[in-house]
Amino acid sequence: MTDIEPILDDLAEVSAQVDTMVAGLDTAAWRRDTPASGWTVAHQIAHLAWTDQKSLLAVRRPGDFPSEVRQAMVTDSFVDAGAAAGAEKEPGALLREWRQGRTELADALREIPAGARIPWFGPSMSAASMISARLMETWAHGQDIADALGTRPEAGQWLWQIARFGIRTRDFGFIVHSLDPPDTPFRVVLRGPAGEQWTFGPADASQSVTGTALDFCLLVTQRRHRADTDLHAVGEQAVHWLDIAQAFAGPPGNGREAGQFDA
Repeated sequence: MTDIEPILDDLAEVSAQVDTMVAGLDTAAWRRDTPASGWTVAHQIAHLAWTDQKSLLAVRRPGDFPSEVRQAMVTDSFVDAGAAAGAEKEPGALLREWRQGRTELADALREIPAGARIPWFGPSMSAASMISARLMETWAHGQDIADALGTRPEAGQWLWQIARFGIRTRDFGFIVHSLDPPDTPFRVVLRGPAGEQWTFGPADASQSVTGTALDFCLLVTQRRHRADTDLHAVGEQAVHWLDIAQAFAGPPGNGREAGQFDA
């Protein structure tokens, strides 16, 4: 059984980092465009608040969640509409809503019985997996905000959780592109923020990916184009994975254009 407290601590740290980026912004900055087409800084925070609310519903009222899934399947703008509605709110009110929602979700996740599964828009998840997913998404949308503001957030040890999540969702990237996932694990060797080495997968795997943990996380969350990372792949399937990797749920993402950001 996974101890969820360390992952919750990581999520709280990343959330606080994003919170700090936006807390002192004026209204004009909240309306600044981010690299996600059509999304401002306000849209990014609104999306995080909206997704926390959906997660809380899945945790507390799992029987009601299938209706959310059905709505998502028949509404093309399901996610965008949630972000747009939240972005219309006064920035201070939106920020308070996100703060309250993420606190309530953390408390609810602590109450999940061991072994319980939480429904979601994709496969159901354990509490630990849902926290990892929230960590991944909070960091990724925070990166969009940082890119819009021209800042570079400090990378922490919590990148390990995001990297692991990106590896565990490897097959999803193939599936959403109507491709058969590889039938063997890859070797992934990453350099952490303090220079340490993180290894995943068997040492004798024929397919491998190496590079910095930061660039790997930016790639699997589609915040950087493969050409703008230091990642190196060996093996045809591993090379292809770097072009389609997607750690977040939903249809294939648009990613970012090559050369969009300074190295």
